[in-house]
Amino acid sequence: MKVIATDGAPGAIGPYSQAIEIGGFLFTAGQVGLDPATMKLVEGGIEAQTARVFDNLQAVLARAGLAWSDVAKTTVFLTTMGNFQAMNAIYAERFGAHRPARSTVAVAELPAGALVEIDLVAKTR
Repeated sequence: MKVIATDGAPGAIGPYSQAIEIGGFLFTAGQVGLDPATMKLVEGGIEAQTARVFDNLQAVLARAGLAWSDVAKTTVFLTTMGNFQAMNAIYAERFGAHRPARSTVAVAELPAGALVEIDLVAKTR
């Protein structure tokens, strides 16, 4: 098991790792829209937070030597399904033609007052 860590994404705010590589897969922790430089939630609502989540995940993928095309599965957590379309537009832009499996669920609350959290599983090279 290999721990993956990067300064390009927020450091863990609890007893967990940004990502773990094991058995040919990378498993990321959930990322919210925290700016890694300030450790504060970005302003601008669901669009800004979703974009920051993807920036954070991209930093973790890059640290592991991976790309969006290596992602097999994502899980999206939203505090309201009313934000689904806005999140989904940014999601589609970031993944382009690649379409990993995905689950999207509504939750009562997320860390730091975030509106969205996403984790992923990718195939390592």
